[in-house]
Amino acid sequence: MLIPYLPLIMFAFVSSITPGPNNIMLTSSGIWFGFRRSIPHMLGITIGFGVLLAVCATGIGALVMAAPAAQFALRAAGSGYLLYLAWQLRSMDFDRQAGQARQPMGFVAAAVFQFCNPKAWVMAITGGAAFLPQGMPAPLAIAIYCLVFCAVNLPCISVWTGAGALLRRYLSQPLWRKVFCAVMVALTVYSAVAIWL
Repeated sequence: MLIPYLPLIMFAFVSSITPGPNNIMLTSSGIWFGFRRSIPHMLGITIGFGVLLAVCATGIGALVMAAPAAQFALRAAGSGYLLYLAWQLRSMDFDRQAGQARQPMGFVAAAVFQFCNPKAWVMAITGGAAFLPQGMPAPLAIAIYCLVFCAVNLPCISVWTGAGALLRRYLSQPLWRKVFCAVMVALTVYSAVAIWL
């Protein structure tokens, strides 16, 4: 039954598991807050991305991306948030009280961020153009497409959150924490710059 959707499943897996703004943010969230407190963030990404998939599958996404002003706004919002995140990442405090004072990204914020995430737009438009099921009514095809993609996406992004939560144990030493922070800042700044390339 899943064989007709195997190309979509593979595309969803590769595009969801590879590094990008969402996965970098989830790794950071796993480090700062642990896996359990990051669950709303993960669900927000998956549901928000599912809505974006549906929007793009109807053709609206291509119209939005065809407008230069919309492209600029998406890039500016996405890169601006990533630079803000890089600033926050420059020093991580694993003190229990400091961790409780901070709050992880919530469900709504994570869902809305998908509409500012250029990688998500590219994934949604490309996937809709290439992998939307054929030979069935459009609403059913879009629903199946979104459900399959989201079912693959959530476990993939969970891996990044889990990796962050696992790394937290090994970042108690100041030297390793500084090295890790520098790497995460560099990756986040790169993601912010890559949006404009």
